[in-house]
Amino acid sequence: MKKILVPSLLTLSLFAVTGVVYAQAAESTLSFNAGVVSDYRFRGISQSRLEPAVQAGVDYADKSGFYVGAWASSIKWVTDINGGSKAELNFYGGHKGSVAGMAYDVGFLRYEYPEYKLSPSANTNEVYGALTHGIFTAKYSHALTNAFGVADSKNSYYLDLSAAVDMGNGLTLTPHVGYQSFNNNASLSYTDYSLTVAKDLGKGLTATAAIVATDADKALWVTPNGKFTGRTGAVVGLKYSF
Repeated sequence: MKKILVPSLLTLSLFAVTGVVYAQAAESTLSFNAGVVSDYRFRGISQSRLEPAVQAGVDYADKSGFYVGAWASSIKWVTDINGGSKAELNFYGGHKGSVAGMAYDVGFLRYEYPEYKLSPSANTNEVYGALTHGIFTAKYSHALTNAFGVADSKNSYYLDLSAAVDMGNGLTLTPHVGYQSFNNNASLSYTDYSLTVAKDLGKGLTATAAIVATDADKALWVTPNGKFTGRTGAVVGLKYSF
């Protein structure tokens, strides 16, 4: 499960665009990205059994402010519950602009898990909205379906607060806190935290390092061998954009 956009470090992969919202571009652009992370964390929870994942995406941003994109990552949590899917696909679209001195981003995001065999389905639809003022961004995501295979969880939501601090020399520091609420499943709800440093290496390369933690229930969010998937840990990554 990925946070879009924003590093939700957060859609959380370290390379999601979560939390950062931009004004309309002067020109339309088509861009691609590919990368690897030491652990794919989505909203603080490992999707890759605390192991590395490969990821790639494509984005089209129209000069009008409208955008569409797709993103994919290898995952292991679905096969761990005998669900069949080894990949997560995200399809999204929305509009970015500015109003009253703030940047906004509103859109729709579909999380797809091909060949998922269990019921209820893990495929999830969310709508989201974000506001950015200065270095601060607040984002709200709302599930229109059951959330990620959790029964009777329609209308679950995720609240994401973050900041993007330019430290100079191509370095950006991003503190983040988020709250995942699972409707009718309070025991699964939790808060996640992260602190990420990103370094622009030039020529389309970006390196990231983060500390990620949650207060999720250690008895519920576990791998088949009992490892807590929301544990505090370091996550590093490298992404190439072109």
